[in-house]
Formats: sequence, C-alpha cells, structure tokens
Amino acid sequence: MTKGDIVVLKCRSFLYSSAVTFIFAILGGIVTYIGMPRFQNAVQPPLSPPAFLFPIVWTMLFLLMSVSASIMYDSDDEIAPKSLFLYMIQLTLNFWWCVLFFGFRLYFFSFIWLLILLLAVFMMTVLFYRVNRLAGILQIPYILWLMFAAYLNFGIWFLNR
Repeated sequence: MTKGDIVVLKCRSFLYSSAVTFIFAILGGIVTYIGMPRFQNAVQPPLSPPAFLFPIVWTMLFLLMSVSASIMYDSDDEIAPKSLFLYMIQLTLNFWWCVLFFGFRLYFFSFIWLLILLLAVFMMTVLFYRVNRLAGILQIPYILWLMFAAYLNFGIWFLNR
C-alpha cells in the first residue's frame, strides 16, 4: 500500500465518520430548532450561555467526535468495533435527548437521560483511549460540555417545575 493509498483511506474514514456524526447532529438540530421558542421562555439557571453559542460549540464538538471516530475506523485493534458501537449508541442517546428536552420538554427525564448519555460517552472515551490516546483525548471536551449541559438541564427543570 502506498502513502497515497493510506491518505485516501484516512480521508474516506473521516468523510464516513463525519457523515454519520453530522446526520445525527442535523436531526438533533432540527428538533432543537423547532423547540427553541418554548425553551427561550423558560427560566434559565445562572451561567447559561447566550443562545448563539450553542450551535458553535456543538459544531466543534461534532467535528472533534468525527475525527476521533475516524481514528477508530482506521484501527485494527480488536476493541475498536466495540468502541464504535458505543459511539453509535451515544449518538443515538444524544439525538433522543434533544427530542426529550426540546421536543417534549420532559426536563427531569431528559436530565436522567443526559446522565446515561454521559456514562455512555465516558465508557466510549475509555475504550477510544485504550486503542488510541488521541482518539480518547478528543472526546474530553464533549464530556466536559455534557457535564455543563447536565447542570443547565437540571437547573431548567428545577427553575421551571
């Protein structure tokens, strides 16, 4: 295999992981956009960032997730498929959190759901890190953001009961 072949394969895996990741991101974004007017009328907890910041942060996070997943797609390690399965699970959990929170305004249930998502992402990150340190490290901003999102989610539930 030539160097050019390797570059093509890596680009292909990045495009694939990006397509999968951003399909989930777009679907979640649509649900979020539809539910945003009702959400903006809710009482917000302290430290709530301005609304324009959320799509910027999520785009960066989804990009980091795509790079991380593409590293895993290129890996021959025996736990890579299991870690990618967890990757798909957390993408699915993330999408359904948008539905629960923005679509149905089930703020407490979506908080519990978010804790499950956080656990899935943590487990996935550990597996990614075991296979490739960079792939695991790229997930850390996502974990930190989900922890902050859990604070916001709980605050919105508490302040809007």
